[in-house]
Amino acid sequence: MKTIYKTTGSKNAALELYNAQLTKLGYPYKDIFVNTSFGETHLIETGNLSGKPLLVFHGGNSTTSYNLLACQFLLSDFRIYAVDIIGHPGKSAEICLSPNGYSYGKWANEVVSRLGFEKIRCFGGSFGGGVLAKFMCVAPNKIEKSVLVVPSGINNAFPIGSIKMTIPLLKYLCTKNDIYIKQTALFMSITEDVLDTDTLDTVKNSFDHVKIKAGMPSNVSAKLMRQCHAPTLVMASEKDCLFPAKKVLKRAKTIIPNAVTYELKNRGHMHLLTEEEKTMIIEFLK
Repeated sequence: MKTIYKTTGSKNAALELYNAQLTKLGYPYKDIFVNTSFGETHLIETGNLSGKPLLVFHGGNSTTSYNLLACQFLLSDFRIYAVDIIGHPGKSAEICLSPNGYSYGKWANEVVSRLGFEKIRCFGGSFGGGVLAKFMCVAPNKIEKSVLVVPSGINNAFPIGSIKMTIPLLKYLCTKNDIYIKQTALFMSITEDVLDTDTLDTVKNSFDHVKIKAGMPSNVSAKLMRQCHAPTLVMASEKDCLFPAKKVLKRAKTIIPNAVTYELKNRGHMHLLTEEEKTMIIEFLK
């Protein structure tokens, strides 16, 4: 059977970090498994169980547990359903979908149906933002509101940043010196203050144990996206090497009928949100 992990011990190592990061949340959580035609899918249910349901998609080659740590500001207001994207590290099936076309959107649509929702609020960042964009195209009527942060799938740039990252990454793979982990991540983060222990542990874990996927969800069809009239907040970083704000926000305004756009000034793909920006997201989703 094909696997997304590098060695027989890699899956255990990846899940060990996954579970350790979940314990840092400070909230009780529950595992949920749903069956889809693409494979079994795992979600973490956590947050405010009396709050509005919010489906959360994590970044590529990353995990739901790490993403929940980054999204802790959402937990007190929303009943979170944080999904392990199929074919990525976590507890969902190791079945890789094509980043082109709309398979990810169809998968997300099935997940929402299996959870029993006719409509749901959604939040997605980076690769997960691209999955959400595909979902918005496949099932526009199932989206109640959506927030896309540094998303793929809207207007992807030529991945110059990814190419530049290969040099320190190759140095790390050859030497296993952690200094090259930080150098690799800096192409995405711009500044070191973004690179906390959990971030560096997650990056290192992916490089050590996961067969990295370079392909991001492709740009969505304007025609399909224009059918989604749900209120949508799109946030993109000024200095993002993968999905720069000047490209993403410009196209978002033209293809998303009910879009609010916001530029994360002087930040890269990996970034920190200000308290004001976190409040903006919470109020928008409410």
